[in-house]
Amino acid sequence: MRRMIFPALLALSACMQAPNGTATRQAEITTRQVASLPSALPPMKAFAGSRIAAPARPNGQIASDFLDLAFSLESGRALPVLTRFEGPVTLRVTGKAPSALQLDLDRLLARLRVEAGIDIRQVAGTQAAGITLEVITKRQLQRLVPHAACFVAPNVASWDEFRKLRGTPATDWTAMTSRKRMAVFIPGDIAPQEMRDCLHEEVAQALGPVNDLYRLNDSVFNDDNFHTVLTGFDMLVLRAYYSRDLRSGMSKSQVAARLPGILARLNPAGGDGTPGRAAPTPTAWKKAIETALGATTNTTRRRSAAQDAVHIARTQGWYDTRLAFSLYALGRLSLGVNSDVALQAFREAETIYSNTPGSALQAAHMGVQLAAYALSAGQAERAIGIVNTHVSPVMQAENAALLSTLLMIKAEALELAGRGTEAQLVRLDSLGWARYGFGSDAQVGERLREIAAISPS
Repeated sequence: MRRMIFPALLALSACMQAPNGTATRQAEITTRQVASLPSALPPMKAFAGSRIAAPARPNGQIASDFLDLAFSLESGRALPVLTRFEGPVTLRVTGKAPSALQLDLDRLLARLRVEAGIDIRQVAGTQAAGITLEVITKRQLQRLVPHAACFVAPNVASWDEFRKLRGTPATDWTAMTSRKRMAVFIPGDIAPQEMRDCLHEEVAQALGPVNDLYRLNDSVFNDDNFHTVLTGFDMLVLRAYYSRDLRSGMSKSQVAARLPGILARLNPAGGDGTPGRAAPTPTAWKKAIETALGATTNTTRRRSAAQDAVHIARTQGWYDTRLAFSLYALGRLSLGVNSDVALQAFREAETIYSNTPGSALQAAHMGVQLAAYALSAGQAERAIGIVNTHVSPVMQAENAALLSTLLMIKAEALELAGRGTEAQLVRLDSLGWARYGFGSDAQVGERLREIAAISPS
């Protein structure tokens, strides 16, 4: 299930404190041309191809990750056996699917065939299929599952069937011995990028692992929501999942015995594939992070939980993505309250992510806040430099919302530096990506105004 927690894109504070303690408020930006959308927006941009990097971790670690992903649910409940589709997989789309969804689905299915080696194809919506992708409204989905952006359910083929069987043994993952019918539910009234993100995570979970692990910095199987398209690690896991050496009904020990040979064949550069032992993440840290991310908890309690998560991470001696994510949460929740704490948290998190292989995208999420802060402080060249550092990994990760935000900040910084012509070109480029990342013209305009509001000009 893709959760409604912190969005992968950092939301900029509507009121950022400048170094002298004054505030640049959105309400003050009333006459600048940049605060309004052009009369005609440029066409929506889309990513043409994926540049996927092979996983950098050794096969022994990947084997451990595979077992934890394949034999546990997000709730912590154990899955007794491996389950997957046996034979070719079919997928159908029902409901009111926007045209952009079909384009992204075509790309995803092609990648699954080539990179994961899965025999999967789309059939007409009127035909029976192994996976049903039903497009409903966001309101429908969250009325039943409030904290989900989208999700997958076993042994059903429609929203109506899921509503009837929800909470019964028929939809119990732990009772399954193989997969024959799976349903993915996605809202059709959200931004194109959000739909694509749901496609990647939920179709992958309909096919393979249904667990998420915070320790995975290069995977969509992670509740931090940084990666939103299937990575090289994810495709390797799915390829192993559908290896000829595995089958539905195998126990964890049986799979563990075969993983070294499977991974040696699929990822020869990874070395020995004997599963290692991953250090468990304390329950107290998980609870602190869940509270910090909880949309229904008041902000003061969430900020306190983020501080607890940072403290636990430091006490554990971590200098990894778990500490960085704790700092990210603290930085987010300190915006507009204590800019010094927020800035320090984002800087430390960016340093950790930058020093962790495979975490350039996460570093870019910290960079967007640091660039925004530099812009609010009138440091135009510094803001431009930060943006330039992070654009490439964001492009590779195909995150149009984050890319457009970085480019909007750069455009404002160029304007501040007196480079108006360059600013207009960069801003125009940002709008094409924003239409894919944010969807409606109103949301694109809101993001433009939000960033214009933090510029001292």
